[in-house]
Amino acid sequence: MKPAMKISHLTSAHPRGDTRIFIKQCRSLAAAGFSVSLVVADGKGDDLKSGVTIVDVGHLPGRLKRMLNTTQRVCAKALALDADVYHLHDPELIPVGLKLKRQGKRVIFDAHEDVASQLLGKPYLGPLRLRALAGIFSCYERYACRRFDGVVAATPYIRDKFLKINANTVDVNNFPVLGELETSIPWERKQAEVCYVGGIAAIRGIQEIITAMGQLPSAVRLNLAGCFSEPAIEQAARIMPGWQRVNELGFVDRLGVRDVLGRSVAGLVTLRPVINYLDALPVKMFEYMAAGIPPIASNFPLWRDIIEGHDCGLCVDPLDPAAIARAIDYLVTHPDEAQRMGNNGRRAVLEKYNWSVEEAKLLRFYDRVLSGSSAA
Repeated sequence: MKPAMKISHLTSAHPRGDTRIFIKQCRSLAAAGFSVSLVVADGKGDDLKSGVTIVDVGHLPGRLKRMLNTTQRVCAKALALDADVYHLHDPELIPVGLKLKRQGKRVIFDAHEDVASQLLGKPYLGPLRLRALAGIFSCYERYACRRFDGVVAATPYIRDKFLKINANTVDVNNFPVLGELETSIPWERKQAEVCYVGGIAAIRGIQEIITAMGQLPSAVRLNLAGCFSEPAIEQAARIMPGWQRVNELGFVDRLGVRDVLGRSVAGLVTLRPVINYLDALPVKMFEYMAAGIPPIASNFPLWRDIIEGHDCGLCVDPLDPAAIARAIDYLVTHPDEAQRMGNNGRRAVLEKYNWSVEEAKLLRFYDRVLSGSSAA
């Protein structure tokens, strides 16, 4: 038999169990018959999981060391693996991709975010410096991605940006794996609880959420699953009146996420209106829908089209804690309406917003890369 084509996914920043990289892309490619490795830098050692060989180059503390030393380690390991295709998941690995191209390798860049727009959303760097930095990165990104064999984009918005650079670009969205988050908990057994699952930060609306919890007339609690990324914001949140209504869960694994969603009446995804969120498709919104609970989401036009179009949740001004509190209170005090919206959301995921659809797109994209053809 002909040996399986070797595919190596590379990351210097993401955890080995990353939902997009490992759970979805690597496992799907391994199940399709490819020989898949995942190079990580977390210091937890090598492993073999779900048919994917995990190779650890070791953890170095600090962003600067990661961007300089860790990327060199990832590059050395990538060359040693001698794969047929390399799939990069971090912007800092773009130089590694160019080096691999010079070695005659096929290289894919996975654009998780619009990095230039993300840089413009960091006001602490100053407007002139931000524009200069974003412009320099955009030029370098265009230079590199023209030379790569393809680009995988996390959203249609990012796809459209990269199609102007590389014709072999496809959007592979972070939609849920069917069945992963469904529970058998009957709706009538749910508690008066809502949830937030994911990274916790000011930009993700945590202060407005905690303020809203303190304004609720009904006895609702917040299941808060995730870790704070900013110590100052964590300290501030803990002394807010609404913190008394928080069930602090910390990091939870995928089974834990399923349990949290099963217990909750609604899920919060009230990210602040910064430039890199307006056209994003947050995975947590679709995971709430997959679990059959209505999202309470920021009223960005793209998100509102999805939620109101499927009548599966409520949209609010993410900067208005009173509006967030009213949405929470409505769904908790109208369980039949919350259940109806939740069922609508689950139906939308089953029909459209699921990983099976995206997996097929990913496999077709790999066929093009391996055959040397471009997108139609």
